[in-house]
Order: sequence, then C-alpha cells, then structure tokens
Amino acid sequence: MTTLAPTLSIRYFPRAANWLRDLFLIVVGSLFVAALAQVKIPLPFTPVPITGQTFGALLVGAALGSKRGAAALALYLAEGMIGLPFFAGGAHGVSVVIGATGGYLMGFIVAAYFIGILAERGLERNAYTSFIPFLIGTAIIYACGISWLAIALGSLSKAITLGLLPFLAGDAIKLIAAALVLPAAWKLVK
Repeated sequence: MTTLAPTLSIRYFPRAANWLRDLFLIVVGSLFVAALAQVKIPLPFTPVPITGQTFGALLVGAALGSKRGAAALALYLAEGMIGLPFFAGGAHGVSVVIGATGGYLMGFIVAAYFIGILAERGLERNAYTSFIPFLIGTAIIYACGISWLAIALGSLSKAITLGLLPFLAGDAIKLIAAALVLPAAWKLVK
C-alpha cells in the first residue's frame, strides 16, 4: 500500500524518475514543517513553546510514508542546524538541537517513521482508524522530548510539568485535526 503524497506525485508526474519524485517530496515535506514552525506561541513558564511543528511532523509522516517522512524530518533538522531560520519562530543552529527542545526535534524523525509505517498499512485512510498513527506519533514525540528535557532540567517531574502537561490539550487538537485531514484528502484523491 502507498501513502498520499507518492500516490499524487505518480499521478501528476508519471514520467518523472522515482528518485526525483522522492527528492521533491522530501524537500517539500521539510519546507512544510519549517513553515508550520513559524507558528510559535511562547509560554513564559516553560522553555518549550507551542508550535505548528508537531502538526507538520504528523502530516508529513502520514503523507510521505516511513522512509520519505523520516528523511523529510531529518532534512528539516539539518536545514535548521546549518543556519536556515526553520526552527520555531525562525530559530536556527546546533544550539537549538542540543537545547531544551532538541528531544522534540529529534522525536519528529522517529515519529514520522512510525506514523509512516502505519500509514503504509492504510490506517490513515479511514476516519475510524486514522487517529492511531497520530496518537502513536505524538507519544513518540513526547517520549523523546520529555526525556531530553529531563536531562536538561535535571528532573523528570519538572520535564513533565513544563514539557507535557501544558501541551496536552493543544496536541490533542493537532492529533484530531490530522486524523480528520488525511481521510478527507484520500476521499478527494479517489
């Protein structure tokens, strides 16, 4: 089974080489996450802001599939590390990746891969099952982010208080939105 973006790329660019379509999808996926990262709401009590990155990582993983999705998020991370203003609010550099939010950024790659695996099995096509990949992806992002934040803060309880609890409601909305968008997009494609 295939995912949404490769299906569309084959439909609209049937004569393009596979590697060229893959490269295009990976670059577009990284730019999509970079654009959503510019949606940033800082919270005064935590080093972790509310951003659109999580929503982007969820959608890119499901739309591109496991390998392309993970590659797009790895490219996004590399783009920000080399100095492009692609991280939350235009931030960039290695210091962001090794900083308090670095675990979330690295978690995007892992989450995109596993969301992609589930999407390749068709779970994102049905309104009844589409929340499963996004719930698992969100849990992966939290596991990576909170673990890293706990090391940065020297306390797991502080990491949970500052890096999980304030974001549960917003991330639930992002998860539900992603779970609604993908099945609807598949209906349009058919």
